Amino acid sequence: MRRVVVTGLGVVSPIAIGRENYWQALKEGRNGIGPLTTFDVSDCPVPFGAEIKDFDPSPWMDNKEAKRSDRVIQFAVAAADLAVADAKLDTAGLDPHKFGVYIGSGQGGIETTYNNFRTMMEKGPRRVSPFFIPMMISNMSTAYVAIKHKAQGPNICVVTACATSIHSLGEAYHTIIRDDADVILAGGSEAALRSISIAGFAAMKAISTRMDEPGRASRPFDVDRDGFVMGEGAGVLVLEELEHARRRGAHIYAELVGYGTTCDASHITAPDPEGAGAARAMRMAMEKAKWLPGDVEYINAHGTSTPLNDKMESMAIRTVFGDHTDNVLVNSTKSMIGHCLGAAGALESVAALQAIEEGIVHPTINLENLDPECAINAVGPAGAEKKVSRLLVNSFGFGGHNGVAAFQKFEG
Repeated sequence: MRRVVVTGLGVVSPIAIGRENYWQALKEGRNGIGPLTTFDVSDCPVPFGAEIKDFDPSPWMDNKEAKRSDRVIQFAVAAADLAVADAKLDTAGLDPHKFGVYIGSGQGGIETTYNNFRTMMEKGPRRVSPFFIPMMISNMSTAYVAIKHKAQGPNICVVTACATSIHSLGEAYHTIIRDDADVILAGGSEAALRSISIAGFAAMKAISTRMDEPGRASRPFDVDRDGFVMGEGAGVLVLEELEHARRRGAHIYAELVGYGTTCDASHITAPDPEGAGAARAMRMAMEKAKWLPGDVEYINAHGTSTPLNDKMESMAIRTVFGDHTDNVLVNSTKSMIGHCLGAAGALESVAALQAIEEGIVHPTINLENLDPECAINAVGPAGAEKKVSRLLVNSFGFGGHNGVAAFQKFEG
């Protein structure tokens, strides 16, 4: 059977841009959460988040393109270019028909949608931008990246809320296995850190309202957690068929060996309280990887910092791993970069793969008092040193969408 490996990692995040800078920031426990600065927050119910400040798209697209693209597209193009550079991949030399792009987004061009709706209400429908639709629709990130790199193979935009990125990776994995592509740029991008989205999540009481201490608001698995913190960014991984990667002498970060996807089919926003769907997704990924519970050393958790999700995920982990649960390290990247929605799983996969590279599991900052209902081996603010060769990355989205990726150290 064809095998799929990861050969490039591209990151645009609230704490750093680029794989090396991002990983260094994670190891240091750098906090990307603070007051929002890119729009007027005077009427915003929650005026803080994990924002990418002073983002300049000019290294990756010209000024004309930047003006005609939403922030979510700009992040995706930048992360894809960084992944290609990290992989030392000559995209011009690839078979374009076997080169694909799977970059999803949970909300697409929400800023463009908001701005054009406001224009229509204030000035009438004839003043809506002719670029409104291509700037707004979620699949345009994949289109921009494909056009830039002449990727004429499979091109799909997954939209499954916060599970988007892992589903993008998983579906790309299957595409390469069935020989429909040799290389796919896969991941997610999100730029929903705007007043309309924040107001919506705040109305649902899903996000933290820790106004006095925003830097301590994202606290996955902590007894005092009160909701997630919104973030933004993009993560893109170069997935490549093994022999294709070997022929060009590529550095291999890890092998993607399993993928599980399920649906709770129970509620539009709340997770299954027993975590059954999440547990099935983890088991499915492990079965594809041919792993037993004792084989897994580390889980990069969905770990949103919401009361329901963290409890549910902890229950699902204990259901799957049983007596091995205390041997599995669990952390949450969201403690530092917030919840980047459709980009979360890809950004967290980059963090997880760096653990394989360096034998370091990054900290979960703000985890001061583990909730007794989260009975897992959670990594706190100190991080952990551990040789990691097999790991899971969990992502669970509104609508009951569950996605889990299984990565393994490449052994040749």
